[in-house]
Amino acid sequence: METQEEPEAKRTRKSTSIYTIRTTIGQEKSVAELIANRVAIHDLAIKSILVPETLRGYIFIETVKRAAIDDAISGISHVRGSVGKTNVNELSSFLVPRPPTEGISAGDIVEITGGPFKGTRAKVTRVDTTKEEVTVELLDSPAPIPIRVHGDYVRKVGDRIEADEFSIRGW
Repeated sequence: METQEEPEAKRTRKSTSIYTIRTTIGQEKSVAELIANRVAIHDLAIKSILVPETLRGYIFIETVKRAAIDDAISGISHVRGSVGKTNVNELSSFLVPRPPTEGISAGDIVEITGGPFKGTRAKVTRVDTTKEEVTVELLDSPAPIPIRVHGDYVRKVGDRIEADEFSIRGW
């Protein structure tokens, strides 16, 4: 009996499409929240809303009906328009989480973005990808003290440098 129901379920299941919506840069999350509120109130046929942090000014909406998107975005002030259908393969880079230490290697100059050393520049001495930690030496300190910082709290600001290329105080 189960084998007879499966083909019938496949025929009656509607395929969804993903559409791209252009928004004001910096207002992606608020637009997504407004759309989610409209979906809940008006019971629109929207399955999911994706707001990627790395792609500013765009959100992605998954739905069965194109008209549901038009109903959801009409009248929202920070919506700049609908771009059109998007292929799932184009979104794969936004769906897989990126390790925080990706792109950082020993010798790079980073800025610490959180914690007691926030705003301080440092040189990376070691990268531990399994723990997602970076060992750095502060450029402003007179003595090189190794400090371990989580990869989420560093931002790469420069490429590799050698010890002789950069002098801290010009000595």
